Amino acid sequence: MYFTDRGIEELQQRRGDEEVTLAWLGERLQEFVDTHPEFEVAVERFATWLARLDDPED
Repeated sequence: MYFTDRGIEELQQRRGDEEVTLAWLGERLQEFVDTHPEFEVAVERFATWLARLDDPED
């Protein structure tokens, strides 16, 4: 199992019953990048992927 998989599983276990808005998620991602700027590109790619997920042109 990859480290990322463990993190995702922990997230599901700890917060899986919660409902959040995309605005809340965006704020948490921005906080994360502010404290860990080395992940800015990865977070940007992830956010762009989510934004375009259902876009038939992408």
